[in-house]
Amino acid sequence: MNNRDYSPIDRALIGMDQTLRTLFGRPAVTERVNPGKKLPEVELTDEERLHIGRLMRVNHTGEVCAQALYQGQALTARDHSVRERLERSAQEENDHLAWCEERMQELGARKSLFNPLWYAGSFAMGTAAGIAGDKWSLGFVVETERQVEDHLDEHIAQVPADDHRTRAVLDQMKLDEAHHAQVAKGAGGAELPEPVKLAMRAISKVMTRGAYWI
Repeated sequence: MNNRDYSPIDRALIGMDQTLRTLFGRPAVTERVNPGKKLPEVELTDEERLHIGRLMRVNHTGEVCAQALYQGQALTARDHSVRERLERSAQEENDHLAWCEERMQELGARKSLFNPLWYAGSFAMGTAAGIAGDKWSLGFVVETERQVEDHLDEHIAQVPADDHRTRAVLDQMKLDEAHHAQVAKGAGGAELPEPVKLAMRAISKVMTRGAYWI
């Protein structure tokens, strides 16, 4: 059955399953293996291990938010092709979710305790973006992915050059985020007003700081 043939009830059930898997289960890698899996582990100091583990927790929380955003946007998308693009991007983001969780476990880090709260807020934002219209919803994707790219650059700069396992994950995530932004822009994403961009950055800072510590 094609995704567009699902009934509203089917979509609601699928959404509930995705929510539970994202927050409380272990995400299944949809297509790709962890890009750092076969790379050698580096000898890290306790301080480095703690810091990198916290950075990966921030990235994991970001991917939890991405799942919620895409789910909310797909739920309210008007055009089938837009919905399919959003669902496709969500599948690729699910890879990121799994990779971040794997690396956190290797580093001895745990998930953020605030993930359910951030998921709920992101789902509401995604739903609102979808209700505003497909061009604004796609524009929201473009701006989100641009900000995530900047955020990943900051993290990559803080990871030791010889920690290839972590860097491989972050590098691939950055490539995927750039691709998602290009796809959304090419599909008709509108440029968001500057106050909206600033608000998104402010919310992102609160999330990243909170996830780093808790």
